[in-house]
Amino acid sequence: MNPDPANTGKRSTEPTDLTVQAVIARRTSCRAYQSKPVPEAQVLQILEAARLAPSACNQQPWRFAVVREAGLRRRVVEEGFRPGIKMAWALDAPVHVVVGMERSFVTHRFMAFIAGVDYPWVDIGIAGEHLVLAATELGLGTCWIGWIRPRALAKIVGWPRSVQPVMVITVGYPDDSAPGVPPALRRKALTELVRWW
Repeated sequence: MNPDPANTGKRSTEPTDLTVQAVIARRTSCRAYQSKPVPEAQVLQILEAARLAPSACNQQPWRFAVVREAGLRRRVVEEGFRPGIKMAWALDAPVHVVVGMERSFVTHRFMAFIAGVDYPWVDIGIAGEHLVLAATELGLGTCWIGWIRPRALAKIVGWPRSVQPVMVITVGYPDDSAPGVPPALRRKALTELVRWW
């Protein structure tokens, strides 16, 4: 994605060589998509970025279901999302990545109980962020959606009971007719977030 020195919020859909910091600075939640399909090679590229994420004891609890077929995407939105928040815009995203979690007993239940840290949620967050940053580098827009019905989504994508859906990430080329506010202008200052010792 080409840089935007003027901070207009406009994004190019052409991939380019950006630094990691520049990709992070450009990534926003996209809620308006073009109908243009995402090439399978690019979907595989962002999934590979997620696959390479670190995880507690290398358990790699993430599972991915890529939903591209229009009828199934409609089911994801209409049956798999909870009511109360209108997200019809998600129908326009040509790719829905349903992210699931498969827990191991030792690492994710026993060790999590002892340590008081729910490791798979940390792991899923890392993998998901790898995915959305890789998408940003390719000029793709993404949006995390956690307002879901896990059981309904598991049924739609055919997952066994051992895999719990935890989010959907929409993926597609952004429709930039309504530019957004750059993330740096919507985040708290470091002085509000960091303590030095």
